[in-house]
Amino acid sequence: MTKPQHVPVLLDEVMQYLNVRPGSTIADATVGLGGHSAEIARRLGAKGRLICFDRDPEAMELAKARLEEVRTEVGDAMPEVIFEPRAFSEAAGVIEAASLDGLLADFGVSSLQLDEAHRGFSFRSEGPLDMRMDRRSGETAGQVVNQEDENELADLIYEFGEERRSRRIARAIVRARPISTTAELAQVISAAAPSMKGDKIHPATRTFQALRIRVNDELGEIRSLLESAPSLLKPGGRLVLISFHSLEDRLVKDAFREAGRDGIFEVLTKKPVVATEQEQMRNPRSRSAKLRAAEKQGIGIREQGTASKYKR
Repeated sequence: MTKPQHVPVLLDEVMQYLNVRPGSTIADATVGLGGHSAEIARRLGAKGRLICFDRDPEAMELAKARLEEVRTEVGDAMPEVIFEPRAFSEAAGVIEAASLDGLLADFGVSSLQLDEAHRGFSFRSEGPLDMRMDRRSGETAGQVVNQEDENELADLIYEFGEERRSRRIARAIVRARPISTTAELAQVISAAAPSMKGDKIHPATRTFQALRIRVNDELGEIRSLLESAPSLLKPGGRLVLISFHSLEDRLVKDAFREAGRDGIFEVLTKKPVVATEQEQMRNPRSRSAKLRAAEKQGIGIREQGTASKYKR
């Protein structure tokens, strides 16, 4: 498998807020291609533990290879690394309550998914309308595009894509069926809702975002993680989350506000942390990244133990 280029966003800021200490236990809920996890592993030391989740089998294999490179680099100082090829919404089922010193999630689509045309995530290259992070199961974007009725299609484009011209786009999609490739879909959308003056993004961007969110239940996954995170973290444990669009960030912001009000978390970021101008120039993908972090407090939590294969 060819290694795609991958630059983890907000790496310095993630390390600052995650506060990785030697011997601690950290979970990377979205290991992706292993960029953040590689730096975490370097800091954990031999007595540390790193638990890596990802539901994309291709990404997981590349993350394993990247962490093997770190093992070669640090030798006996390598922490225990455990790979969990599953969605991060399932973390509570395999991690013991109050066992984590840190939990990281980067909700963005990986460069692997965007750059590989056969995955169907991007309108910038011809590929099948797939968009599944785990291609072993689930509904494809093609099935949604070709089978949803017009009103439901318009609603999901409006809700998940925040696209004001959703009804016009849905009508055009239904008339153009069947649509089998990313390029075909992008052409239909562009003809129905062309770029307006001042637009900085491709006219298909929001619709593709909406389909990806629907296919992978991305907002449901985030809600599950936000619900389980307080019980998984130790008092003093850190939760660091990176969002890439307003729907994700709003979920995180609201959950942090509520947990802060209830005394469960101390919110460490009054405003979202964004990439520096220098990072944005090096890595354009970082321009939309927003990091929020919180620290679990030692009161107000009822810990519910779970059977865990990671218990020492």
